[in-house]
Amino acid sequence: MWKLHQQLNLSQKQFAAKVGVYFKTVNHWKNEHTVPSPIALKLIEEMLRQMGEPGKRLLNQYFPEAE
Repeated sequence: MWKLHQQLNLSQKQFAAKVGVYFKTVNHWKNEHTVPSPIALKLIEEMLRQMGEPGKRLLNQYFPEAE
């Protein structure tokens, strides 16, 4: 999950904006100080679903139970 923003070619700041969280929150996820909350995971999952085909591979990788 921590490198998802890189796989989407987004900076941590851009990824945070898309998910609706603070940059500091994404930075804490990446540095493994915290893990995404269930709400944040749902938002990330929804963002990938809205991407259509490009997000499908990442959705399968990060949320295999969702399919």
